[in-house]
Amino acid sequence: MSALLDRLLSGDLRALARSISLVENEAPGYEQLLESLPARAGTRVVGITGPPGAGKSTLVNALISAILRRGQRVAVIAVDPSSPFNFGALLGDRIRMANHFSDPDVYIRSMASRGALGGLSPKILEVADIIKAAGFDYLFIETVGVGQSEVEIAGIADTTVVVVVPEAGDEIQTMKAGLMEIAAIFAVNKADRPKADEFVRNLRLLAHSRATAGWETPVIKTVALRDEGVGELMKALDAHRDHIHDNAGRKSLLLAEKAWQLIQYKRMREVDRQALLAEIRAQMDEPGFNIYRIVRRYS
Repeated sequence: MSALLDRLLSGDLRALARSISLVENEAPGYEQLLESLPARAGTRVVGITGPPGAGKSTLVNALISAILRRGQRVAVIAVDPSSPFNFGALLGDRIRMANHFSDPDVYIRSMASRGALGGLSPKILEVADIIKAAGFDYLFIETVGVGQSEVEIAGIADTTVVVVVPEAGDEIQTMKAGLMEIAAIFAVNKADRPKADEFVRNLRLLAHSRATAGWETPVIKTVALRDEGVGELMKALDAHRDHIHDNAGRKSLLLAEKAWQLIQYKRMREVDRQALLAEIRAQMDEPGFNIYRIVRRYS
């Protein structure tokens, strides 16, 4: 295990892939590996979220190119939607980033959300720490894009970018209660579409009205397919990094949220989901069936 850790810390991509598989499968020794990880503060974790069809993967692809031009290394976790029946990934976001797949300074990994309501895999926290140990400058976590319930990313990422499109104009009031709360930066992608400028103006007014703690959420126009606005988005990411560096309380809040999610997952690990499904199937047609009686036996 120590040899694997040494290779991981040196940035060996094969060791990285093996370490992630070890953690995902909870193979013997995975907890020892996690507990041996050093504290590395150099990796910026950026969450990319937003509704389906906003072009998140295309935007991440453009951001990868921008980071490589800086001479830096970047990793991506693409959290795919998963079937509620077999929990396998339905989409392969790596296909959209194929031109970077063989680059030695890029590591891209798909993970199934496995039914997690917030859009994130239960193992995402641990996998993110494994990737950070490999010494990347950036880690992008692109989430499923299930809408307002996708707020878990705010407890993991240093910066959360919410990607929307001009057609979301009719939903701008709804954003106040959902994605608006977690956005450090808004990227209005496909900004060459009609009414984009009007949507951006309205979103900027909303962001201005909700500015807190010295940070007003910037609204960046992008056309990811043509690499437009990507440089401005990178500048906004840099600005937010400087902002949170001066915010001492944020780090403790993020770490507490992270610890809470890990403890929650560990306590739920003994619950066999397939056994639970079999039990419900066997009882649900019986007279007097009550789901809460089953829940009580597990709580």
